[in-house]
Amino acid sequence: MHFTPTSSSWLNLVERFFRDLTEKRIRRGVFKSIDDLHQSISTYIEHHNNEPKPFIWTAKAQDILTKVLRARKALDCS
Repeated sequence: MHFTPTSSSWLNLVERFFRDLTEKRIRRGVFKSIDDLHQSISTYIEHHNNEPKPFIWTAKAQDILTKVLRARKALDCS
């Protein structure tokens, strides 16, 4: 069983940001120096920050708590 605690949602967003950075800027780029790589990352971040999109939490608290209780029951039965 794989259980991701609800408190780790912010970490998922960080991982998603680095995935997007890797796919959109780094993966197919050609960098002749560390400075080139740094500049490319900085440009991506500036562009990303020019049009910020807020994260809107869509999970209902009761649904989360239900999943937590179900997971605890499963772990106690082991």
